[in-house]
Amino acid sequence: MGGRHLNLSATNSPFNDEQAQLINQALSTLSNDQKLWLSGYLTANMQGGTAEAPAPQAAGAVQQSGAVAAPQVVEPRKITILFGSESGNAQWVAELLESKLKENDFDATLSEMDQYKTKELKNVEDLLIVTSTHGEGDPPDNALSFYEFLYGRKAPKLDGARFSVLALGDQSYEFFCQTGKDFDARLEELGAERILPRVDCDIDFEGLANEWIDNIINELGDQEVKQVVQDAEETPVQDVSAPIYSRTNPYEAEVLENINLTGRGSNKEIRHLELSLEGYGDEYAPGDSINILPENDPELVDELIDMQDWVAEKDVVINTQGDKLPLGEALTSYFEITKLTKPLIEAAAQIFDNEDLLDKASDSEWVKEYIYGRDLLDLLDDFPTESLQPDQLHQFLRKIPARSYSISSSNKANEDEVHITVCAVRYESHNRDRSGVCSVQLAERVEPGDKLKVYLKKNPNFKFPFDENTPVIMIGPGTGVAPFRGVLQEREELDLTGNTWLFFGNQHFNTDFLYQTEIQDWLKNGVLEKVDLAFSRDQEEKRYVQHLIDEKSSEFYEWLRNGAAIYVCGDEKHMAKDVHQAIIHVLEKEGGLTEEESEEYLAELKKEKRYQRDVY
Repeated sequence: MGGRHLNLSATNSPFNDEQAQLINQALSTLSNDQKLWLSGYLTANMQGGTAEAPAPQAAGAVQQSGAVAAPQVVEPRKITILFGSESGNAQWVAELLESKLKENDFDATLSEMDQYKTKELKNVEDLLIVTSTHGEGDPPDNALSFYEFLYGRKAPKLDGARFSVLALGDQSYEFFCQTGKDFDARLEELGAERILPRVDCDIDFEGLANEWIDNIINELGDQEVKQVVQDAEETPVQDVSAPIYSRTNPYEAEVLENINLTGRGSNKEIRHLELSLEGYGDEYAPGDSINILPENDPELVDELIDMQDWVAEKDVVINTQGDKLPLGEALTSYFEITKLTKPLIEAAAQIFDNEDLLDKASDSEWVKEYIYGRDLLDLLDDFPTESLQPDQLHQFLRKIPARSYSISSSNKANEDEVHITVCAVRYESHNRDRSGVCSVQLAERVEPGDKLKVYLKKNPNFKFPFDENTPVIMIGPGTGVAPFRGVLQEREELDLTGNTWLFFGNQHFNTDFLYQTEIQDWLKNGVLEKVDLAFSRDQEEKRYVQHLIDEKSSEFYEWLRNGAAIYVCGDEKHMAKDVHQAIIHVLEKEGGLTEEESEEYLAELKKEKRYQRDVY
């Protein structure tokens, strides 16, 4: 769609009414590119002396001396969109941005950060960054190389360039949107000019992301376009890659099975759930996830209501738009009440009639320490308030986030079904028993026949080859085995054998060997070529998957030399880092590389999509 043109008339142009009407009709059908081409065409004709003389001015038009100036052809600025994405959210936003820009006839190109040729940065005109933040303020894997280049000595000056950053994050983390903040600051240091201020999005990012896209379209247009572009508000562009179902429109999936995978005496409770997707209208691939909209523990909800002497059935405002729900329902399925954040404490301090909280909230170190392991019940108990009304809850509580689980099944092998593998989280903190919101709901309060609100979540950064030529190394201890079960199911369905190696670990062989029978069957029929197991508590010295990699270093290196792709799924803080270091040791020991060379080797594997991680 092109920008709206200025309507011509006999009073504001050298054309009579009939000519102006015809021109207006023609211009209304042209895109920006077509208008630019036409202006150049007319200019060329006038310069060549072949154009007809301008029509006489209509009565009342202002007569100007000399020839009428030909319109100047302005080359549109090229827009570069770069994204850094761990779970796929930033990529989804970047792709939506690209599609909307192209719908408005902008010259936009999209690239994953680690696929972008950094030598092109010196020529960038308009740069739009969409990035998530991973771990403790770190860039996503596919943004790391670009991040390091930008902060390195080879980064070019960007005088004349313009930029804007959309950052995705989670306010419950200390380094909220840190990667986006870093990109924003560095681009300014290099001399680029902001198109729009950086936008930081919490987990409920869709609304802010769409608003940012709309504002970008307005700001990037010429003056005529800037005055009239309101497309996203009036006629939103539908992204064809977007799922039918989403957080705002979840699918109600019937629970078909809910089985405890761990044996009697295990220290863990790991559940296998099978959900119906009949009629969902979309398929998933191995490596994708499913998001579940959880419900808070009803006992916790009751305690909160009783503590404040509220009425569960009373309707309360839940957002700035004025939507309402009964208080009990709002605390159960809408508000997050099990996690405190710094913004929550700061907002609550202004709302509560508690001088002690108001005083402490200004101390960032106190806030950081206090929020760890505490929830809303703790806050209300520690800092009592009589003035807080249920209608004020939306002023400091955010929406309960969806929980994302790696899919542990193949769509091809289980049509109209999706399987997940979930470890029930239970712990004690600050003299109270706590539990994972979704995991314990699934373990204790969900039975076959019940419905869960869900939607599929594609993960473009965790994708598998399905051929017999590419060796695949899968490293997934505990519930990290989930996506690899889906991979092996799919390979079996496709009659693929060989070139697959699974590293699996857990605490005890007898109680915690998840999907043991299936893994043994895949070994027998050749779908799985090799499996190495580490059960950490079955011997005096703890044994983990990284130890297996060290022990199998020669064979591991040979698989890499033969083009193997490495996939890691599971805990990021410990397992993923230890596995990464074990692979570094393999490259040093077997390949004779230095530590720096080994890191460069793995960085290159990431660019080639031969080293992919789904860690959390």
